Amino acid sequence: MSDLTATRTIAIANQKGGVGKTTTAINLAAALAERGEKTLLVDLDPQGNASTGLGLEVSARKYTTYDFLFASVRPSEIVIQTPHNNLSVIPATTDLSSADIELMTRARRSYLLHDALRHPEIREAGYDYILVDCPPSLNLLTINAMVAAQSVLVPLQAEFFALEGLSQLMLTVRELRETANTSLRIEGILLTMFDRRNNLAQQVEADARGNLGELVLRTMIPRNVRLSEAPSYAMPVLNFDSSSKGAIAYRDLATELLEKHNKLHSEGVVQ
Repeated sequence: MSDLTATRTIAIANQKGGVGKTTTAINLAAALAERGEKTLLVDLDPQGNASTGLGLEVSARKYTTYDFLFASVRPSEIVIQTPHNNLSVIPATTDLSSADIELMTRARRSYLLHDALRHPEIREAGYDYILVDCPPSLNLLTINAMVAAQSVLVPLQAEFFALEGLSQLMLTVRELRETANTSLRIEGILLTMFDRRNNLAQQVEADARGNLGELVLRTMIPRNVRLSEAPSYAMPVLNFDSSSKGAIAYRDLATELLEKHNKLHSEGVVQ
Protein backbone atom coordinates (compact mmCIF):
# COMPACT_ATOMS: atom_id res chain seq x y z
CA MET A 1 0.00 0.00 0.00
CA SER A 2 1.67 3.20 -1.14
CA ASP A 3 -1.30 5.51 -1.51
CA LEU A 4 -2.30 7.51 1.57
CA THR A 5 -5.93 7.41 0.41
CA ALA A 6 -5.86 3.73 1.39
CA THR A 7 -4.66 4.67 4.88
CA ARG A 8 -7.24 5.24 7.59
CA THR A 9 -6.32 8.31 9.66
CA ILE A 10 -8.18 8.71 12.95
CA ALA A 11 -7.86 11.61 15.39
CA ILE A 12 -8.50 10.58 18.99
CA ALA A 13 -9.85 13.69 20.67
CA ASN A 14 -11.75 15.09 23.60
CA GLN A 15 -11.13 18.55 25.00
CA LYS A 16 -11.61 17.19 28.49
CA GLY A 17 -8.62 15.48 30.11
CA GLY A 18 -8.72 12.24 32.07
CA VAL A 19 -11.23 10.46 29.84
CA GLY A 20 -8.92 7.70 28.60
CA LYS A 21 -7.83 9.44 25.40
CA THR A 22 -4.14 8.50 25.50
CA THR A 23 -4.93 5.07 26.95
CA THR A 24 -7.18 4.53 23.94
CA ALA A 25 -4.54 5.79 21.49
CA ILE A 26 -1.88 3.43 22.89
CA ASN A 27 -4.05 0.34 23.19
CA LEU A 28 -6.08 0.71 20.01
CA ALA A 29 -2.80 1.19 18.11
CA ALA A 30 -1.40 -1.94 19.78
CA ALA A 31 -4.57 -3.94 19.06
CA LEU A 32 -4.58 -2.94 15.38
CA ALA A 33 -0.88 -3.78 15.10
CA GLU A 34 -1.52 -7.14 16.75
CA ARG A 35 -4.08 -7.83 14.02
CA GLY A 36 -1.40 -7.25 11.39
CA GLU A 37 -2.40 -3.68 10.53
CA LYS A 38 0.68 -1.52 9.95
CA THR A 39 0.03 1.34 12.36
CA LEU A 40 1.59 4.73 13.03
CA LEU A 41 0.75 6.61 16.22
CA VAL A 42 1.33 10.37 16.01
CA ASP A 43 1.74 11.79 19.51
CA LEU A 44 0.34 15.32 19.24
CA ASP A 45 0.06 15.88 23.01
CA PRO A 46 2.93 17.92 24.50
CA GLN A 47 2.79 15.70 27.59
CA GLY A 48 4.17 12.89 25.41
CA ASN A 49 2.35 10.21 27.41
CA ALA A 50 1.54 8.06 24.38
CA SER A 51 5.25 7.94 23.54
CA THR A 52 6.13 6.99 27.11
CA GLY A 53 3.36 4.40 27.21
CA LEU A 54 4.88 2.67 24.19
CA GLY A 55 8.26 2.35 25.88
CA LEU A 56 10.11 5.36 24.45
CA GLU A 57 12.44 7.12 26.85
CA VAL A 58 12.58 10.91 26.45
CA SER A 59 16.31 10.59 25.68
CA ALA A 60 15.45 8.41 22.67
CA ARG A 61 13.26 11.09 21.09
CA LYS A 62 15.88 12.87 18.99
CA TYR A 63 13.23 14.26 16.65
CA THR A 64 9.58 14.71 17.54
CA THR A 65 6.19 15.79 16.28
CA TYR A 66 7.45 19.35 16.59
CA ASP A 67 10.09 18.61 13.94
CA PHE A 68 7.50 16.76 11.85
CA LEU A 69 5.34 19.89 11.76
CA PHE A 70 7.89 22.70 11.68
CA ALA A 71 11.33 21.47 10.62
CA SER A 72 12.69 20.10 7.37
CA VAL A 73 13.59 16.76 8.93
CA ARG A 74 12.79 13.67 6.89
CA PRO A 75 10.03 11.48 8.39
CA SER A 76 12.39 8.47 8.24
CA GLU A 77 14.52 10.25 10.85
CA ILE A 78 11.53 11.04 13.06
CA VAL A 79 9.42 7.86 12.99
CA ILE A 80 10.51 5.33 15.62
CA GLN A 81 9.71 1.63 15.43
CA THR A 82 8.40 0.57 18.84
CA PRO A 83 9.22 -2.80 20.44
CA HIS A 84 5.85 -3.99 19.11
CA ASN A 85 5.51 -5.46 15.62
CA ASN A 86 3.69 -3.29 13.04
CA LEU A 87 3.63 -0.30 15.41
CA SER A 88 5.63 2.90 14.91
CA VAL A 89 5.36 6.27 16.62
CA ILE A 90 6.16 9.89 15.96
CA PRO A 91 6.96 10.86 19.55
CA ALA A 92 6.27 14.10 21.40
CA THR A 93 8.03 16.06 24.10
CA THR A 94 7.26 19.32 25.87
CA ASP A 95 8.85 21.07 22.84
CA LEU A 96 5.37 20.82 21.37
CA SER A 97 3.99 23.14 24.07
CA SER A 98 4.92 26.22 22.03
CA ALA A 99 3.38 24.85 18.83
CA ASP A 100 0.05 26.63 19.21
CA ILE A 101 1.78 30.03 19.35
CA GLU A 102 3.97 29.20 16.34
CA LEU A 103 0.99 27.90 14.38
CA MET A 104 -0.73 31.26 14.74
CA THR A 105 1.92 32.90 12.55
CA ARG A 106 1.94 30.23 9.84
CA ALA A 107 0.17 30.23 6.52
CA ARG A 108 -2.04 27.15 6.21
CA ARG A 109 -1.74 26.83 9.99
CA SER A 110 -4.54 24.26 10.14
CA TYR A 111 -2.95 22.08 7.44
CA LEU A 112 0.58 21.45 8.73
CA LEU A 113 -0.13 17.89 9.91
CA HIS A 114 -2.25 17.22 6.80
CA ASP A 115 0.68 18.23 4.59
CA ALA A 116 3.33 16.45 6.70
CA LEU A 117 1.43 13.15 6.48
CA ARG A 118 1.53 13.45 2.70
CA HIS A 119 5.32 13.39 2.58
CA PRO A 120 6.48 10.70 0.10
CA GLU A 121 8.21 8.74 2.87
CA ILE A 122 4.95 8.49 4.82
CA ARG A 123 3.01 7.51 1.71
CA GLU A 124 5.56 4.85 0.74
CA ALA A 125 5.63 3.36 4.26
CA GLY A 126 2.24 1.82 3.54
CA TYR A 127 0.48 2.40 6.83
CA ASP A 128 -2.95 0.84 7.20
CA TYR A 129 -3.80 3.09 10.15
CA ILE A 130 -2.52 6.42 11.41
CA LEU A 131 -3.83 7.33 14.86
CA VAL A 132 -3.33 10.84 16.23
CA ASP A 133 -3.38 11.34 20.00
CA CYS A 134 -4.61 14.92 20.44
CA PRO A 135 -3.99 17.27 23.37
CA PRO A 136 -6.90 17.62 25.85
CA SER A 137 -8.18 20.87 24.33
CA LEU A 138 -9.71 22.15 21.12
CA ASN A 139 -6.57 24.09 20.19
CA LEU A 140 -4.78 24.46 16.85
CA LEU A 141 -2.97 21.14 17.29
CA THR A 142 -6.32 19.36 17.64
CA ILE A 143 -7.67 21.27 14.63
CA ASN A 144 -4.61 20.10 12.67
CA ALA A 145 -5.39 16.50 13.61
CA MET A 146 -9.01 16.83 12.51
CA VAL A 147 -8.05 18.45 9.20
CA ALA A 148 -5.58 15.62 8.55
CA ALA A 149 -7.95 12.80 9.56
CA GLN A 150 -10.89 11.07 7.98
CA SER A 151 -12.61 10.63 11.30
CA VAL A 152 -12.59 11.50 15.00
CA LEU A 153 -12.82 8.90 17.75
CA VAL A 154 -14.14 10.45 20.96
CA PRO A 155 -13.45 8.70 24.28
CA LEU A 156 -16.21 9.61 26.73
CA GLN A 157 -15.93 8.82 30.43
CA ALA A 158 -19.06 7.24 31.87
CA GLU A 159 -19.65 9.93 34.51
CA PHE A 160 -22.04 12.78 35.34
CA PHE A 161 -21.76 15.71 32.89
CA ALA A 162 -20.06 13.40 30.38
CA LEU A 163 -22.23 14.65 27.52
CA GLU A 164 -21.95 18.32 28.49
CA GLY A 165 -18.62 19.03 26.79
CA LEU A 166 -19.36 16.91 23.77
CA SER A 167 -21.47 19.52 22.00
CA GLN A 168 -18.52 21.87 21.39
CA LEU A 169 -16.43 19.08 19.91
CA MET A 170 -19.30 18.00 17.64
CA LEU A 171 -19.78 21.61 16.57
CA THR A 172 -16.07 21.89 15.73
CA VAL A 173 -16.26 18.73 13.62
CA ARG A 174 -19.31 20.11 11.80
CA GLU A 175 -17.57 23.44 11.11
CA LEU A 176 -14.43 21.72 9.79
CA ARG A 177 -16.55 19.49 7.58
CA GLU A 178 -18.04 22.60 6.01
CA THR A 179 -14.69 24.34 5.53
CA ALA A 180 -11.35 22.54 5.78
CA ASN A 181 -12.14 18.81 5.58
CA THR A 182 -15.38 17.82 3.84
CA SER A 183 -14.82 14.09 4.44
CA LEU A 184 -14.42 14.38 8.23
CA ARG A 185 -16.87 12.39 10.31
CA ILE A 186 -17.28 11.02 13.81
CA GLU A 187 -15.71 7.56 13.93
CA GLY A 188 -17.60 6.85 17.09
CA ILE A 189 -18.16 7.75 20.73
CA LEU A 190 -16.26 5.32 22.95
CA LEU A 191 -17.52 4.93 26.51
CA THR A 192 -14.53 4.52 28.83
CA MET A 193 -14.01 3.70 32.53
CA PHE A 194 -17.34 1.90 32.43
CA ASP A 195 -18.52 0.04 35.54
CA ARG A 196 -21.64 -2.03 34.95
CA ARG A 197 -22.29 -2.18 38.70
CA ASN A 198 -22.64 1.59 38.81
CA ASN A 199 -26.15 2.93 38.20
CA LEU A 200 -24.78 6.28 37.06
CA ALA A 201 -22.58 4.62 34.41
CA GLN A 202 -25.60 2.73 33.11
CA GLN A 203 -27.58 5.98 32.99
CA VAL A 204 -24.78 7.71 31.07
CA GLU A 205 -24.74 4.85 28.57
CA ALA A 206 -28.54 5.04 28.16
CA ASP A 207 -28.39 8.83 27.69
CA ALA A 208 -25.51 8.59 25.21
CA ARG A 209 -27.19 5.91 23.12
CA GLY A 210 -30.53 7.73 23.35
CA ASN A 211 -29.06 11.04 22.18
CA LEU A 212 -26.37 9.86 19.78
CA GLY A 213 -27.72 6.53 18.54
CA GLU A 214 -25.33 4.53 16.37
CA LEU A 215 -22.50 7.01 16.91
CA VAL A 216 -21.94 5.30 20.28
CA LEU A 217 -19.74 2.28 19.68
CA ARG A 218 -20.83 -1.17 20.75
CA THR A 219 -17.53 -1.73 22.57
CA MET A 220 -17.13 -0.11 25.99
CA ILE A 221 -13.86 0.10 27.92
CA PRO A 222 -14.26 -1.05 31.54
CA ARG A 223 -12.64 0.29 34.66
CA ASN A 224 -9.71 -2.09 35.00
CA VAL A 225 -6.76 -2.06 37.40
CA ARG A 226 -4.39 -3.66 34.88
CA LEU A 227 -5.30 -0.99 32.33
CA SER A 228 -4.34 1.68 34.86
CA GLU A 229 -1.09 -0.06 35.80
CA ALA A 230 0.20 -0.71 32.27
CA PRO A 231 1.50 2.85 31.55
CA SER A 232 3.80 2.74 34.57
CA TYR A 233 5.47 -0.28 32.94
CA ALA A 234 5.69 1.62 29.62
CA MET A 235 3.69 -0.86 27.63
CA PRO A 236 0.17 -1.36 26.24
CA VAL A 237 -2.14 -3.43 28.43
CA LEU A 238 -2.23 -6.02 25.61
CA ASN A 239 1.40 -6.79 26.43
CA PHE A 240 1.27 -6.07 30.15
CA ASP A 241 -1.65 -8.41 30.85
CA SER A 242 -2.98 -9.92 27.65
CA SER A 243 -5.94 -11.66 29.30
CA SER A 244 -7.15 -8.67 31.35
CA LYS A 245 -10.58 -7.13 30.75
CA GLY A 246 -8.90 -3.97 29.47
CA ALA A 247 -6.88 -5.86 26.87
CA ILE A 248 -9.94 -7.81 25.74
CA ALA A 249 -11.96 -4.59 25.40
CA TYR A 250 -9.36 -2.88 23.20
CA ARG A 251 -9.10 -5.97 21.01
CA ASP A 252 -12.90 -5.82 20.69
CA LEU A 253 -12.65 -2.14 19.74
CA ALA A 254 -10.10 -2.90 17.01
CA THR A 255 -12.35 -5.67 15.70
CA GLU A 256 -15.40 -3.38 15.69
CA LEU A 257 -13.57 -0.65 13.76
CA LEU A 258 -12.03 -3.09 11.28
CA GLU A 259 -15.42 -4.66 10.61
CA LYS A 260 -16.95 -1.21 10.06
CA HIS A 261 -14.17 -0.11 7.70
CA ASN A 262 -14.23 -3.38 5.76
CA LYS A 263 -18.01 -3.05 5.37
CA LEU A 264 -17.67 0.53 4.09
CA HIS A 265 -14.95 -0.58 1.68
CA SER A 266 -17.00 -3.50 0.36
CA GLU A 267 -19.95 -1.19 -0.18
CA GLY A 268 -17.74 1.17 -2.14
CA VAL A 269 -18.13 4.02 0.33
CA VAL A 270 -15.17 6.37 -0.08
CA GLN A 271 -14.23 8.18 3.14
